[in-house]
Amino acid sequence: MLDLLGDWTLADADGEFRVPMQLPGDVHSALLEAGVLPDPFQGRNEYDARWVSERDWTLSRTFTLGDGEEPGLLAIDGLDTVAEVRINGQVVLKAASSFREHVAAVADALQAGENRIEIVLKSVVRSGAELRAAQPYPVPFHARNSPIANGNMLRKPQCDFGWDWNIALAPVGVYGRVALVGEEGEIGTVMVRQNHEGAGVRLSIDASLRGFAAEVADYDIEIAGTRTNGWVDLSAGEGRLTAALEIEAPELWWPNGSGPQTLHELRVRVGKAVWTQRIALRDLKLVSEPDDVGRSFGFRINGSDVFARGANWIPADALPGRISPEKTRALLQSAADANMNMIRVWGGGRYEPDWFYEICDELGLMVWQDFMFACNLYPSTPDFLAEVAREAEYQAARLAHRVALWCGDNELIGALTWFPESIENRDRYLVAYDRLNRTLETALLKTLPEANWWPSSPSPGPMSFGDAWHDDSSGDMHFWSVWHEGRDFEHYRDVKPRFCSEFGFQSYTSMNAIRSFADEEDMNIASPVMESHQKNQGGNARIVETMFRYFRFPKDFETFVWLSQVQQGVAIKTAVEYWRSLKPHCMGALYWQLNDTWPVASWSSLDYGGGWKVLHYLAKRFFEPVAVMAIPGSDGTLRFSAVNDTREAVSLDLDLLAVALDGTSRSLPSAQGDVGPDAAVTLAEHPAGLLQPGEVLIYRWRASNGTSGSEHYAPQRYKELKLLPPKLRMTTAVVGDSLQATVSAEALAFFVTLEANRPGRFSDNAVTVRPGEDVTLTFTPIDGDTAGIELTVRDLYSSFATAG
Repeated sequence: MLDLLGDWTLADADGEFRVPMQLPGDVHSALLEAGVLPDPFQGRNEYDARWVSERDWTLSRTFTLGDGEEPGLLAIDGLDTVAEVRINGQVVLKAASSFREHVAAVADALQAGENRIEIVLKSVVRSGAELRAAQPYPVPFHARNSPIANGNMLRKPQCDFGWDWNIALAPVGVYGRVALVGEEGEIGTVMVRQNHEGAGVRLSIDASLRGFAAEVADYDIEIAGTRTNGWVDLSAGEGRLTAALEIEAPELWWPNGSGPQTLHELRVRVGKAVWTQRIALRDLKLVSEPDDVGRSFGFRINGSDVFARGANWIPADALPGRISPEKTRALLQSAADANMNMIRVWGGGRYEPDWFYEICDELGLMVWQDFMFACNLYPSTPDFLAEVAREAEYQAARLAHRVALWCGDNELIGALTWFPESIENRDRYLVAYDRLNRTLETALLKTLPEANWWPSSPSPGPMSFGDAWHDDSSGDMHFWSVWHEGRDFEHYRDVKPRFCSEFGFQSYTSMNAIRSFADEEDMNIASPVMESHQKNQGGNARIVETMFRYFRFPKDFETFVWLSQVQQGVAIKTAVEYWRSLKPHCMGALYWQLNDTWPVASWSSLDYGGGWKVLHYLAKRFFEPVAVMAIPGSDGTLRFSAVNDTREAVSLDLDLLAVALDGTSRSLPSAQGDVGPDAAVTLAEHPAGLLQPGEVLIYRWRASNGTSGSEHYAPQRYKELKLLPPKLRMTTAVVGDSLQATVSAEALAFFVTLEANRPGRFSDNAVTVRPGEDVTLTFTPIDGDTAGIELTVRDLYSSFATAG
């Protein structure tokens, strides 16, 4: 194999620019590196960078073939999007999808000695417009989300054209490999299927083989001490290897918090070609059945029902050339460290590379995989659907053993009600949607008959087109009433979803991220720069209006940013704790969203670059596999729900303290109880009047498995509390490669948050500090250097008070 990644030259069709470019990479990043383009993430530079998507760009390089070198195939992965590939002037490949690998026969175009390869990346703006004009009837896109038009015409990440959290650049490039395959051939896609019976598993292997000069080759397959071998026919120059292995009593893989994440190396050799991957052996089923309420929705792993704790994943960067395994691993590690066990790969982004899914397996993260359709209407012409079928078959074979659930799309059923065209002629667009959805289902199940398939998200279930934004009885739900409809946080307790796969509340990105794109003069949420980094229409106003309801207004810009994150954390905590207490009625909560593609106000719990917002620290606590939640009733009662997401029964002890704002406290009746595996029970329930005026509740629990926790419950909104100056004091000491900070208070202090001037992570944050009970937090800088670290401490009282 001849690897053609590395140094290329980038030129535009107008002859204005000619700069070096590294592959894998994207055109915007290459122009930025060459000094042609200012950083589109800074200030308002985005709007001066969109011209790039309006031009055709050519990538070129030369390579040399020695005597006797006769590669027959060109393989390109991550080719984005409408492209033509030439070798020595001869067109060898035309592509129109970034969502599958492209392989072409190239032997006739090659020559001994020097060869020239060119990849022409055509303007996605012009290509989208041409395709739209060719449609037999209008196919609208979500213009409010996507300021660059017609992305729905192209098999390309939909958020590249803009979203209500993403910059609109429509980048193009090549993000995978570019390789010439020699006569020894290669193993292409390897589909791995599992059939678990009793303690054993039958593993079926189906591998595509290509480029082999030999007519027959020996093969060898090995995993978990089990091996099979034989011969495979390659007389056509390509072929398929199918084989099966019986593995007796293997060590199984479990989600994060439910057991070990054992991976077994699978090695497939055909002739001299070798393919290896680490495989998770697991029996993973979607359980969705009619019941007395409606239709259930949940996941059963190795025979155990598991509550899905997690978040939605969007691309790791708006510029694909900046995405790397190292940066992505850090984001996914943060998900696992916050006790998540599922990631939903959202349908407006991209199918991730193999290494993404292997990282998820390593970390115990189940993957809900959307097919890449989101929030638009789509063509249903034969050529479009044929391309979609090829995409689905390719991804199903590649990711067969990686995916917990295959979902047809994101919010396409709802999109039928968003456009005048589909409202006026629902039948036409419903039929078009059905054709697309059936194409995906047919291609998936033809390739992977046992796949866990779900038609859309949200969806009440197969063949149901109901309003799953407000119907909590069946299937998976997207619950956006609190954010988009401006409802109170308490409204989260008015619904009882079977599985909530999207819900969220915005906050501003942290000050370190803001300083990366804004100057001091821009530090105002209404400044043009800050508004250009808020892509949700009305988002700033909604953050502010909600803050008036729950908190006293902050005293300055930096405090406003922090308080928006506290507010976001309180919102999501309210939802997750209540829905977890409903188990097994509700079996999953995936909040929107885990990460950001660039520094922007959004629903994420991780800043662009991976820093933890307040929400992520709270998520680490409210997603603990064993936890206790205080659930208030509308009649003033207070219920304490104990949740156990592990496979072993636990015993819990619960202590309650009524605490006045000056820190004085009185003990309330304690409680004890047992919670079975994967269960939720009520430990205690108290009538109205448990707390006296001016008191809040501190509740602490200890579990027999060694876990423990502490939280507070405020019976009234925080703005109504007559907080006292806590007079926080902080002392620090270097311990190894970390900085240890101990915080004390003279009055009750809420959401005590430490911020550092350097990238890193705290052991915990946004904690409650009582007089006489110091709290020690540890900060570990990413670079391991503790010199020069400065810490800022914030709390609720100091967010509005100018002294004390």
